[in-house]
Amino acid sequence: MSATLIAEQVFNGFSLASLLVLAALGLALSFGLMRVINMAHGEMLMLGGYLAYLTARVVPGPLALLFALPVAFLGAALLGALLQAAVIRRLAARPLDTLLATWGISLILQQGARSLFGAIGVEVTAPAWLNFTVPLGIGPAGSLSLPATRLFIMLVAVLVLAALGLLLAKSRLGLWVRAANQDRETAAAMGIDVRRIDLLVFALGTGIAGMAGVVLGLLGPVTPDVGQSYIVPAFLVVILGGLGSLTGTILAALIAGLFSALVQIFVDVSVAQVLLLVFVILFIQWRPRGIVAARSRALEQS
Repeated sequence: MSATLIAEQVFNGFSLASLLVLAALGLALSFGLMRVINMAHGEMLMLGGYLAYLTARVVPGPLALLFALPVAFLGAALLGALLQAAVIRRLAARPLDTLLATWGISLILQQGARSLFGAIGVEVTAPAWLNFTVPLGIGPAGSLSLPATRLFIMLVAVLVLAALGLLLAKSRLGLWVRAANQDRETAAAMGIDVRRIDLLVFALGTGIAGMAGVVLGLLGPVTPDVGQSYIVPAFLVVILGGLGSLTGTILAALIAGLFSALVQIFVDVSVAQVLLLVFVILFIQWRPRGIVAARSRALEQS
């Protein structure tokens, strides 16, 4: 086993972790605040990919990708806000009904995309300024070259995490979110509009998923079921990290990405996914509340 192969898989693991954390953040935010599981979350990635494709047709040229990121964020956030206001808010007290309703919505969105764009998929072409590789040039794996596209995906993930961290730690909205996450009843009694916070946080999470769909489109065609390839690993990341914990979600995405990439040295992708599931099951037997146990009254009562 060569050092170049190991280094390449480690790099792929960090790249996969970047996609997983962008896909899982919305799930972690919505569950941490509202205790609901959105089965249509994968379709927000799909929507982001299709919006990137449409943006490239309207704004051709090297800046299309940079325009696509905010367009996908806003488009997925608006759809998420509509979904939360029309469905999830009304079913929040009935988790099973929420699960079934969002699953049905995911099927509707997939069929809608299939009718509009076809089942084969569309291509989101990387701009010319991303068509290069960066040679590592050091150590035993010095012959390894890192694709700029994957480096860009990692950069987007870092910037999104930094912006989200600042929003939650420094803004008044972040204070309200943390208060509602810890104790909804007390937060509401102190004058915080928890229903509006639910709407904003859910829209924020789906908007981030839309951005994940944009960068995901750089790696392969956008198809109606592209989100389904990442929604199960995203759920595993949320469970592994600790339900409702953003720090745990980040750590779990890194662990899951590196685990999957390194295991694929020895087995194929399908077996690697099965082994990741087994790993998560064994881990939560040891730490049932995940890597970082989020403390909140709602979780303790559930």
